[in-house]
Amino acid sequence: MSLHAAYDPDNIFAKIVRGDMPAVKVWEDDDVLAFMDVFPQAPGHVLVIHKVAKARNLLDIEPHQLSTLAAAVQKTARAVEAALKPDGLTVMQFNGEAGGQTVYHLHFHIIPRGVGQPMGRHSGEMADMDELKAKAAKIAAEVR
Repeated sequence: MSLHAAYDPDNIFAKIVRGDMPAVKVWEDDDVLAFMDVFPQAPGHVLVIHKVAKARNLLDIEPHQLSTLAAAVQKTARAVEAALKPDGLTVMQFNGEAGGQTVYHLHFHIIPRGVGQPMGRHSGEMADMDELKAKAAKIAAEVR
């Protein structure tokens, strides 16, 4: 997919926002949603999306919406760090197919990392839902 195609309102994240698809939510407000990645690259992998913006990627979002989303990414990263005590965090965002994007709704990845711990791949195998829910609750307890 190119960088400049039309937004698809039936993408998986839009369906999650509408409640048409389930998600293991960490926290949300009127503008943003943080939820567990069901194909985590490390335990505690969280995704953060804007619920209102119809942006496929970083190039599409309005600046005021981006600032709201960026603050939510920081808030979520702080909660991940407080809850899971990783050695570090990888925060990623991809744009277009050639840039590694697979879901065309702007989103940020927050991935807790340990020293020497290689980042896993999106394997196509879903994580255990009970484990995701436990991590989500632990992270949610640290959201400030």
